[in-house]
Amino acid sequence: MSGSFYKFSGKYGIGNESESDVYFEKVRKKITDWNSGQQQFAMNSSGSTGDPKLIQLRRSQMVHSARITGKALNLPENSSVLIALNTDLIAGFMMLVRTLELNWNATVVHPAADPLCDLPEDFACDFAALTPMQLTTLLVSYSKETISRKFRKILLGGAPADTLLMSQIQDMQTEIYQSYGMTETVSHVALRRINGTDPSEDYLLLDDIEAGTDDRGCLHLAGTVTDHQIIQTNDLVEFTGKRTFRWLGRADNIINSGGIKIQLDKVDKEIGRALATMQLSLPFFTWHIPDSVLGQKLILLIQASPSENLVEELKKHIKLRLSKYEIPKEVCFLKEFIKTPSGKIDKAATVKTYINLH
Repeated sequence: MSGSFYKFSGKYGIGNESESDVYFEKVRKKITDWNSGQQQFAMNSSGSTGDPKLIQLRRSQMVHSARITGKALNLPENSSVLIALNTDLIAGFMMLVRTLELNWNATVVHPAADPLCDLPEDFACDFAALTPMQLTTLLVSYSKETISRKFRKILLGGAPADTLLMSQIQDMQTEIYQSYGMTETVSHVALRRINGTDPSEDYLLLDDIEAGTDDRGCLHLAGTVTDHQIIQTNDLVEFTGKRTFRWLGRADNIINSGGIKIQLDKVDKEIGRALATMQLSLPFFTWHIPDSVLGQKLILLIQASPSENLVEELKKHIKLRLSKYEIPKEVCFLKEFIKTPSGKIDKAATVKTYINLH
């Protein structure tokens, strides 16, 4: 062991011994549990769209998920991978499972904004799963050439890449994919390439995943990874082919403001484009607060110091992209957004904090 990382290889999970480290000890315990043949694993959902819940997953579901991911990303035995996500949650835990089942060679680091901070300068790998925040941090701290040397393929999950990040990665040599999935589907069930010469807006379903929509136009999924149970989502999608779909937003992310239905995901997308035009990368989201006239008043929350200039400039750009009903009635600034255990923004809790402060 050298530095704050932990290495293990292949199906046997033989790792370097190190000084006492609580996180790495937990990782080793998970490897031992898997190698002992444990058949059931309890995983917490992310809590980004509701209260986190405990979900029981079968070993067979996880093994199948690992195999179809390895095939989809063309990652053979002995691929070198970086595990930089929290292994207490499904995305990080599945990186452990893939390593053990597909005979990969893994380096595990503490979950951090900069996943390279504890690694030697000559570190490089074939594959890593990262959050958009981690990739954004890497782009601030390292050159694109350096990142491309260190990562051959990157899978982004946990949240969609924002407009500015998408523009920054287009000319990178690293293959970068956006994932679609959830704890109930044992991490991702669909991928799309988001950089390079032919990026796609459409997600491609992985092998053995069956999908369709309900009468709302919301996606449902089934396959070996769901134990052949139908998982109904609240994600509005448009099928663009037999096995490809485009994500439109969440059905439960629509508000009624003064009798006008507003799709918050659409508003967020256009605000993200406006901020990218302004060369700004700021955490933000739109939400609603009670209003005696409108019922639900559309607001925009930004994680930044208050700035009237920012508000005025942003409004100019937004007006070019959205109808008058879709323009936030109030712009709110907070020093810090509240996060879920998986690192996503807890929107309801953050708005409640803002209201309490004002």
